[in-house]
Amino acid sequence: MLYRLIRRYLRPYRSAIVVVVLLQFVQTLATLYLPTLNADIIDSGVVRGDTGYIARTGAVMLVVTVLQVCCAVGAVYFGARTAMALGRDLRGAVFGQVQTFSAREFGQFGTPTLITRTTNDVQQVQMLALMTFTMMVSAPIMCVGGIALALNQDIPLSSSLLVIVPVLGVILGLIIARMRPLFRLTQTRIDQLNRILREQISGVRVIRAFVQDRREQERFEQSSTELYNVSLSTGRLMALMFPSVMLVVNVSSVAILWFGGHRIDSGAMQVGALTAFLSYLMQILMSVMMATFMVMMVPRAEVCAERIEEVLNTETSVVPPVNPSSTPIEHGALELSGVEFRYPGAEQPVLCDVTLSARPGETTAIIGSTGSGKTTLLNLIPRLFDSTAGAVRIDGMDIRELAPSALSAAVGLVPQRPYLFTGTIADNLRYGKADATETEMWRALEIAQAKGFVEQLPDGLNTPIAQGGTNVSGGQRQRLAIARALIGRPRIYLFDDSFSALDYATDAALRTALAREITDATVVIVAQRVSTIRHANRIIVLEGGRVVASGDHETLMAESETYSEIVLSQLTEAEAA
Repeated sequence: MLYRLIRRYLRPYRSAIVVVVLLQFVQTLATLYLPTLNADIIDSGVVRGDTGYIARTGAVMLVVTVLQVCCAVGAVYFGARTAMALGRDLRGAVFGQVQTFSAREFGQFGTPTLITRTTNDVQQVQMLALMTFTMMVSAPIMCVGGIALALNQDIPLSSSLLVIVPVLGVILGLIIARMRPLFRLTQTRIDQLNRILREQISGVRVIRAFVQDRREQERFEQSSTELYNVSLSTGRLMALMFPSVMLVVNVSSVAILWFGGHRIDSGAMQVGALTAFLSYLMQILMSVMMATFMVMMVPRAEVCAERIEEVLNTETSVVPPVNPSSTPIEHGALELSGVEFRYPGAEQPVLCDVTLSARPGETTAIIGSTGSGKTTLLNLIPRLFDSTAGAVRIDGMDIRELAPSALSAAVGLVPQRPYLFTGTIADNLRYGKADATETEMWRALEIAQAKGFVEQLPDGLNTPIAQGGTNVSGGQRQRLAIARALIGRPRIYLFDDSFSALDYATDAALRTALAREITDATVVIVAQRVSTIRHANRIIVLEGGRVVASGDHETLMAESETYSEIVLSQLTEAEAA
């Protein structure tokens, strides 16, 4: 899987890879040629006292060295650029795939692991590619070339390689075989640590409110210790690897010097040849070490590649239409026919046989007890989920046949938990309309009852907003989110309990402004507060995922026991009447 992933995303950089391979080939040949020249200097120059030969051969060595350095620098430059491009493309691919996910896929993976896969996992694959271009390409060339040139120096002495290389391979193979499962466990532990850290940062107010600082600290320490223990086990194996390699290298060098000395003493071998043979032995073993270092990285990169591929191969349950309808949405008439929604593997559906309609110029409210499916029903309209049965239609067209951009332009959603992005107030408003003017922004803020507090801010529309909108109050955050939905002038407005953080006066003023400004749009409101919805044209009562009653406030008070219980739990009988 690692090979397939890297091959697919390196395909656009084939020319750069060819250049890297050629440069590495030339610089490796130059490295291999230097010991032969050194042997010639010893045997033909130093032993014979030929100073001219030493100077001429030394000049050749200098030229070869310069060539080696230039090729090595060029190989590292092009290899690094290609590896960084691979990382960039992989991050872009994972991010792009995540952007297509519906809420179902987000729930399947979870935010912490998606963050880890986009950053840490991609970084591991990128690092493997970098090491491959800078080290691994030259390792087999150096190993094969070193063996060939060692044989050229002395064939009987080269028989020692038949023992040295297999012993080294067996030792490294045993160590690496135990490292792979530890690398997989390491990535899982990183996911877990990210999840706990994210929860603690997001829920710091709750932690302090319930004085659970010590408990959360213990949770974090436990997760951190688990990651530490796995990393320690991996580190022990890595620490064992290099001493093992060096032991083989040093024992081999002693053995070569011993047997080589005897061959020199017998006249079967020259001193320069033994020096060159030792150099080639070091180069062969160094190439094996480089390959070992790479192989050591491969198991973790394989695990990361599997996790990346898992994201890339996960198809969204909300599939865009192959041939989207080109008919524009002009009115915004909304209709749900026999809609059902069931989570994968669930015994009972969240929504069952829901049929309702919402017409332009009217306000349709949805109310029900906690867990009745109100938010899920609202999320079906902008296709955050797809219904498992039935159909959702806008102006008579099934939303599955609409282009995502057309559906997004027609529907303005204010979610239950309004989220603001890092930037300014103006930046956040432009999420609703990219080319919005300042006049349009102030008008949207005025309707959302947010103009007053924005005007009081020192920088007005250019006031910075922290991630998630944590530097403004809950009510201000809700009003800014409402203004963001209003600025695009969609045909359908969906308010998912979007007035819960507002005081009654602001709530009433906002609803009055909405009724005055968006008279020709379809408005759907999900709310728990009865005062927010009692004046709606139609109120839908959900219970257990089913529509149990429908009508205006007076009709439902007289005919729906469920609705009257909800109302009387908030208002007195006189207020309800």
